[in-house]
Amino acid sequence: MSKITVKDGTEIYYKDWGTGQPLVFHHGWPLSADDWDAQMFFFLEQGYRVIAHDRRGHGRSSQTATGNEMDTYAADVAELVEALDLKDAIHIGHSTGGGEVIHYAAKYGKGRIAKAVLISAVPPVMVQSESNPDGVPIAVFDGIRESTATQRNQFYQDITFPFYGYNREGAKVSQGIRDNWWRQGMMGGIKAHYDCIKAFSETDFTEDLKSVDIPVLVLHGEDDQIVPFANSALKSIKHLKNGKLISYPGFPHGMPTTEAATINKDLLAFIKE
Repeated sequence: MSKITVKDGTEIYYKDWGTGQPLVFHHGWPLSADDWDAQMFFFLEQGYRVIAHDRRGHGRSSQTATGNEMDTYAADVAELVEALDLKDAIHIGHSTGGGEVIHYAAKYGKGRIAKAVLISAVPPVMVQSESNPDGVPIAVFDGIRESTATQRNQFYQDITFPFYGYNREGAKVSQGIRDNWWRQGMMGGIKAHYDCIKAFSETDFTEDLKSVDIPVLVLHGEDDQIVPFANSALKSIKHLKNGKLISYPGFPHGMPTTEAATINKDLLAFIKE
């Protein structure tokens, strides 16, 4: 397996296929690089170099007890990008991975990142507060923490229903997609997954969004039950200097998997712009 060892000794697993302009994929919580299968395969066939890593504590990377927060996630990405000497790269993040992308772009990306894509992504900030009154109440994230800490094997099965919109009337449920989500989740470390809930829910990416001047594409499903559209994409686009928003009526949080043909088409058009 391909891995790099970052400064604190953590091993970060990654896939690196093909040649051409590099596309770097950042996965959501609590998944792995495997969640990008539909995009990795498609863009490899289109002639791009496709790279995806398992975030620390997730998938095949070290099951870390420390560093499970956004600053370290971005630093890990920067070390991977440097190790692979990636330039003119397009970074594409889903959910938590979208936060990782914009934080990396703002802090480390200058001279190496050409464009960014935020899909069903957590920025600007998810949790409700005085400054974000229509955010998601902290009690929701406390519930996710409790379920992750005490019964994640069952919780990781249950969450696939809202994640993919499988709880909606008329939805065609794929057991294979549900099983693959659970498989990826259970590969990771419980401590890292627990800590990451704070990272994705409480990190404020507002200044990151404001500071980047590269083209940024924001894609979001209007029926996202995990990261509500109105509290994320609609706000993020207002902070971006060079942003473009595409929203999809009825699409769920996990739309890169369930709606891969549509998402891949719009990604390709943006990449080629």
